[in-house]
Amino acid sequence: MIIGIIPARFASTRLMGKPLADIGGKPLIQHTYESASKSKLLKKIVIAVDDEKVKEVCRSFGAEVVMTKKEFASGSDRISFVANKRKSAEIVVNIQGDEPFISGEMIDEAIEPLLFDKQVNIATLVKRIETMNELQSPDVVKVVFDYHNNALYFSRAPIPYVRDSVVTENVLENKEFYKHIGLYVYRRDYLLKFTQLTQTDLEKTEKLEQLRMLENGLKIKIVVTEHDSIGVDTPEDLKRIRAYYNWLNSGKEK
Repeated sequence: MIIGIIPARFASTRLMGKPLADIGGKPLIQHTYESASKSKLLKKIVIAVDDEKVKEVCRSFGAEVVMTKKEFASGSDRISFVANKRKSAEIVVNIQGDEPFISGEMIDEAIEPLLFDKQVNIATLVKRIETMNELQSPDVVKVVFDYHNNALYFSRAPIPYVRDSVVTENVLENKEFYKHIGLYVYRRDYLLKFTQLTQTDLEKTEKLEQLRMLENGLKIKIVVTEHDSIGVDTPEDLKRIRAYYNWLNSGKEK
């Protein structure tokens, strides 16, 4: 079975109560759930929560919900807790709860490598960077990968470093840079293995848990997508996502 798990943490540092933030009359977590439901490959979707109010809201729109510990350090720990109890789940998809308009196509693109190649145990998405703001922002995680589409490194810094040219808009036309989209697909055993590993030096330095996988020799298959997703981490992000939602609806009305 292929199961999607959406971790939803109420006490977000930068946006308290984020899963319940209103977007066009629906809570953010409901938008994420409904977007993920458009995947053709997912057989089940579960929301992993740490708050009773979020649990009740999720149940009100028909989602299956599992209560998890508030003490879990990351969304990966939360989904691992759920997956550990779901032995029928051969493939587990970590769908970020704060990406309300992630497309079903993106989810399916990330799942496909594990269906077609038994040697692939972990996969994630990247998209080509198109603006200097994205390239230079530490909030946009960059990634480099090898000729077999296996990740080499993830960083908040612009990578690869372009030694022989001035980094201006022109560099984006001549060089390829990729940003990471934080959707992961795991074979269940590899998810459980990953979350049992202790934090690593590079992970602590960059504050990126995927580096724990690389430092322990786990391969991450990179899938390049043409789709994009908008995450919500701050009040400013929430304003942008509400404006985007209004724009989408105004277009439909026309």
